Amino acid sequence: MAVQSAAGSAVAGVQLPAMIKDSFLTSVVVFALALPIIGMRTVTAKAGLSLDFNMVGVAVAVAAAFVGRLALNIWWARRRQVETATAAAAGGLDFKRVFATVIKVGVPVTVVFAVIMPWLPFADRYILDIAILVVTYVMLGWGLNIVVGLAGLLDLGYVAFYAVGAYSFALIETTFDMSFWACLPLAGAFAALFGVLLGFPVLRLRGDYLAIVTLGFGEIIRVILLNWYDLTNGPDGISRIPRPSFFGLPFKRSPGEGIESFHTFFGLEYSSLQRIIFLYYVILVLALITNFFTLRIRKLPVGRAWEALREDEIACRSLGINPTNTKLTAFAIGAMFGGFAGSFFATRQGFISPESFTFIESAVILAIVVLGGMGSQVGVVIASVLLIGGTELFRDLEEYRMLAFGGAMVLIMIWKPRGLLAHREPTIRLPDKPAGAGP
Repeated sequence: MAVQSAAGSAVAGVQLPAMIKDSFLTSVVVFALALPIIGMRTVTAKAGLSLDFNMVGVAVAVAAAFVGRLALNIWWARRRQVETATAAAAGGLDFKRVFATVIKVGVPVTVVFAVIMPWLPFADRYILDIAILVVTYVMLGWGLNIVVGLAGLLDLGYVAFYAVGAYSFALIETTFDMSFWACLPLAGAFAALFGVLLGFPVLRLRGDYLAIVTLGFGEIIRVILLNWYDLTNGPDGISRIPRPSFFGLPFKRSPGEGIESFHTFFGLEYSSLQRIIFLYYVILVLALITNFFTLRIRKLPVGRAWEALREDEIACRSLGINPTNTKLTAFAIGAMFGGFAGSFFATRQGFISPESFTFIESAVILAIVVLGGMGSQVGVVIASVLLIGGTELFRDLEEYRMLAFGGAMVLIMIWKPRGLLAHREPTIRLPDKPAGAGP
């Protein structure tokens, strides 16, 4: 009852005129946007085109914005009061420990669910395709998280490494007829090399300037892929990329004379889902390796150097850490995992072209990292499920699909401006000082 009474007096403790002023300014912005979008439309008339005005719709949008913003301000005030009163009534409940317990239990459950998901009753071809896409973006998010979340380097051109990995894999496999598992590390190495090449020009840049240069690097790679026709086949792309096999067993109904297929070797009836399930497990294993590697390297000196660089580069220099090597290792390792994901994308699609590696891909991957909470591995998973899997729920909306996508991002950033899981446990904890010890 004490908590409810404290929440009930929340509005009285805030400045209502400031709330009304903020809501009015919001309604003005909505009016400026709704007037040309909702209030005016062109209609066909005898003399040509004419404007048809819908001021009622504009008024409804403005009124909804004013009331919604005012209600949101009031809810924020009540929430602050409730949180304060609840914390006092709980006697200092350790929410960080509760959060750590939830994560400790939830992560293994999620991994087990991901492993058995293809065998559940609801897992059809459509669900598996969506799951493969989500896990691919999880792996890309974890790779970019090394650069953005751990090292604090804003990279808007991460799709370039994704493209380098895909094209390296496709060119090597189609030219030298090598297997998927032999081409995979080579594609990652080429992507890491391009990460180092990007790292050298941006060693002295930070913030917005770094973002602009990385954005330009991503566009340079796309333009090269588009115009270097002799190597990349230009806008026609590369087709007939071989599919991966299960230790030499292809997933084909009739692979050819003298070649045994997967279903005949195991005595199974042929199904196209067998290849899809195999691809799902391939990307799941690659993503788990990326996560394990990132968690381990955070505890090594290079990982702690990344986090020191993120917090303060000047203090990082004063401690004797070489920012040049630190930035280059972050770009190279993050690019390597982007190259691995690009290799999987190429072999899964069987066809790649420059149109698959536009700036919007970099923006989506960066949005996953930021919305999940920079540096948070679990947050990247949650954001990938919401942004990639969640957009499938709005597929029937057609042209309004991206509007719903953008609106969801805005709501998340209003609710959690530092990301869904902004809290991160420190990499290293100093031991507790013994009782009675001196300073």
